[in-house]
Amino acid sequence: MATAKKQTKPRGSVQDFSAAAECLKTLAHPVRLRIVQMLLHGRYTVGELAADCEIPDNVGSEHLRLLQRCGFLDSQREGRRVYYSVAEPHLSQLMACIEGRFLSE
Repeated sequence: MATAKKQTKPRGSVQDFSAAAECLKTLAHPVRLRIVQMLLHGRYTVGELAADCEIPDNVGSEHLRLLQRCGFLDSQREGRRVYYSVAEPHLSQLMACIEGRFLSE
């Protein structure tokens, strides 16, 4: 008779995942996913991102604010322009997973 090997549970609890769940909810929007995808390939202004997403600048600003609040993005002012870039390096792995699953070749 084989002896059962004791399994070790992964670290964490449901409560530990509450911040992650909130940030994943923030990402769970097509415009915000596209913004992250764009920013993984370069830095852009709100106007450039809004134009690509076909939304007004003020709506683009709100999406960027939500992404920044979760710590996903950084912004840098250069004169009158503000450029956004990805601050969370793990977003590239997450986006690769999403693109692999949902974007056709």
